[in-house]
Amino acid sequence: MTILANEVDTAIFNKSAASCSWFSMSFGFYNRGLPELKLDKVAEAEFPTRFGQFRIFGFAGIRPTETEEAVVLTMGDLSPASPAPLVRIHSQCLTGDVFHSLRCDCRSQLEIALDKIVAEGRGMLIYEHQEGRGIGLLNKLRAYELQDQGLDTIEANEKLGFAADLRDYALPAAILNYFKIEQVRLLSNNPEKVAALEKAGIRVVERAPIIAPELDTTTEYLKTKRDKMGHLF
Repeated sequence: MTILANEVDTAIFNKSAASCSWFSMSFGFYNRGLPELKLDKVAEAEFPTRFGQFRIFGFAGIRPTETEEAVVLTMGDLSPASPAPLVRIHSQCLTGDVFHSLRCDCRSQLEIALDKIVAEGRGMLIYEHQEGRGIGLLNKLRAYELQDQGLDTIEANEKLGFAADLRDYALPAAILNYFKIEQVRLLSNNPEKVAALEKAGIRVVERAPIIAPELDTTTEYLKTKRDKMGHLF
């Protein structure tokens, strides 16, 4: 992958480089044909949490037609010479992460990931602004309404005119390249995340599952993720 970057804040991923053509390739539900991504580091600071002491970063992924934001929490030694770190790519879920919704397992997965990173003393959480698998908060609430009428999460997104999943994981790959992380132990049940990182030239040496306790309110949600999206539980 060709990366043009200054030493401080910016990395540009250019589709014209043959080794970077993965941005226009299909990752299951995630084909968006992106021509280029410019990564800007906006800020960083110390970040104490109830889980442990992190450093927090803000990134903007600038594409020709949109800008995506992400927050990154890091802990411990992530230098290229160190072993592959635990990495969690987590899509924002306001309803779960903030309001403790029991329609999904998002908050549980987030907390399990942070606990695992802290227990190991090193790792990274990439928190993408991709509510509702990329459809946005208000459309997610519209999808909730359709789910109350009997549709599953994929059927609801498609009923609203969206693909089942709009995420492509170009921004997390760019962030990992920014930190010069070439191999990871990925905290995920989603094989599409593994495929996306591998296409970007980042070696996934281990997929570490995150299994949240199943509830009556999440049974159908988890069944759809397993049976229709190929998630591994």
